[in-house]
Amino acid sequence: MTDDSSARVTRAVTVEGVRLRFAASHMATLGDDLEPLHGHNYIARCRVDGALTDDRWVIDFSVLKRAVREACEALDHHFLLQRDSPLLDIAEDAGAWTIRFGDREYRFPASDVVALPIENSTAELIAEWVAGRVLASLTAGDHGNLTRIDVEIEEMPGQSGSYARDLEPDWPATARP
Repeated sequence: MTDDSSARVTRAVTVEGVRLRFAASHMATLGDDLEPLHGHNYIARCRVDGALTDDRWVIDFSVLKRAVREACEALDHHFLLQRDSPLLDIAEDAGAWTIRFGDREYRFPASDVVALPIENSTAELIAEWVAGRVLASLTAGDHGNLTRIDVEIEEMPGQSGSYARDLEPDWPATARP
């Protein structure tokens, strides 16, 4: 075993794989325009950095996989609504969401929609939302050793967006879903 006391050492755990996926539709805004409604088979990857625990690991793979999988399952087979978009006219009523943009109008059953608190349904902002869900899930355990989270959401091969941030030393107490 090496002595890490004199060097800055980073240890990390990364999870990705078959069950860390979701299929979803969206329509992102681009400038003053709105993409046509379309979908992707997204793939999620998550890396956490941290100090080794007394058991000599950063985090149990299964714990991190479960947290990412639960976030993916919440999005799977839904329309991802960018609820905070300044460009869309969005209303929820009578069990449905109505979205208007210019002369276009869409109406989705509420059960088919995940209304995300984001301004645009880009891979980068979806990655940020997933990171928040993962951190909220991890607050239930003893994971104060974690120092950074990095989530990547791939829309298609060769095309992904990511979100990464350093965690505050008291992050389990300050994590927000």
